Amino acid sequence: MTPDHVTRRYCDHAHASPMDELHLTYEDRFLRRKVLSLQSGAQVLVDLAQTTSLDHGGVLLLEDGREIGIVAAPEDLLEVTGPDLPRLAWHIGNRHTPCQIEAERLLIQRDHVIRDMLNKIGATLREVTEPFTPEGGAYGHGRTHGHSH
Repeated sequence: MTPDHVTRRYCDHAHASPMDELHLTYEDRFLRRKVLSLQSGAQVLVDLAQTTSLDHGGVLLLEDGREIGIVAAPEDLLEVTGPDLPRLAWHIGNRHTPCQIEAERLLIQRDHVIRDMLNKIGATLREVTEPFTPEGGAYGHGRTHGHSH
């Protein structure tokens, strides 16, 4: 099936009311070229110049100027709480694990190795299904990979 629309640009915020939405998980929001199904059922060919991390609230700009809103889709996560949240956050960050940081909790992707480590250092863990919008890299927006920063 041929996509109905083509987009070659991404913007981190909307300029107008989006014509449609893409609901994508954290992993799915990292892409360069792919055919995706919109909420309406229509398809769009995303063909960006480089691999890009699409943020919740951002938009893909269609060739005709219309916008498609990016929405973080619910996914299986691990909620981390405990009496020393900064210490728990440090251990998660030390393993380069994407982490959504909130005042009373941390959210990470489910991982049995990280779960075991957090249990051993006193974290309280609960499985949840929610949208995941982890922090970007310290040296700019988006994701960090490896130690090249």
